[in-house]
Amino acid sequence: MLRDVACFVRVAERASFSGAAHDLRLSQPAVSQAIGRLERSFGTRLFERGNRAVRLTGPGRALLPYAEALLAAATALRDEAARQAVPTIRFAYPPLVGPLVARVARRLAARTPAVDVDLRPAGWSAATAALGAGDVPAAILSYPFPAGRPTTARFQVPVAHLAVPAGGPLAARTLLRPADLGRHRMLLPATRPPGSTWARLAALVRQHRVVGPDLDDFAAPLDLVAAGAGVLATPRLVVETVRRPDVRFVPLDAGDLRTTYGLVWAPEAASPAVMALVATVQEALRTR
Repeated sequence: MLRDVACFVRVAERASFSGAAHDLRLSQPAVSQAIGRLERSFGTRLFERGNRAVRLTGPGRALLPYAEALLAAATALRDEAARQAVPTIRFAYPPLVGPLVARVARRLAARTPAVDVDLRPAGWSAATAALGAGDVPAAILSYPFPAGRPTTARFQVPVAHLAVPAGGPLAARTLLRPADLGRHRMLLPATRPPGSTWARLAALVRQHRVVGPDLDDFAAPLDLVAAGAGVLATPRLVVETVRRPDVRFVPLDAGDLRTTYGLVWAPEAASPAVMALVATVQEALRTR
């Protein structure tokens, strides 16, 4: 019936059976038969047929908006069915590695079959909890990684700068060491697992200020730096992308500080879509 309704709408638009047949790539008799079926089904004539023109009848004009709405609904139904057929993965990640995650999502959308990624920015604690609860099947996490879960695609992000207020006394330095900080407080997260970059920094400084459970998004902590609330050890990815006139990034000499990240997934959720995600993250890291 949808094809017959499409014929009705197109004949009404073109005021021509032959024009509608050309647009729909049907023969003119096929279009005439479709209109005849509808007229018999509805019990009323839809068109006045003249020698040169085709005009809608009163009932035809009344029914045309419903026919157009039916075709629009059918198109929406097909589009939604196609979208639902594409597997979707909920993927947690720290905002710091957002550019990598965006690249992964684009590649998964372009592959055949496509995989849709529901991106969920989350700090270490929230992402670990979501992975454990089954809310997400995969996440990019910083070290230490949850025990008993596969981890791959590991990569390291150097932490070699200190964010300081642009107008403060530390901004004029060309190199800073933890011993140079004096009364300046280091901004640190509450979650500092043994062996992590934050745990190592906490052991090196005299004073620190806790700025939240995790430190995976640097926008708000940099606001605190600019306000003079403390200084912040900053990954190279942030130094290379953030430009703020109220914050200066000074090279930091505190040993070889690197944060290790990896892709962690739940083995019970190792679907073809999840394994495609694993392979795409590995590929994205190799082809940066």
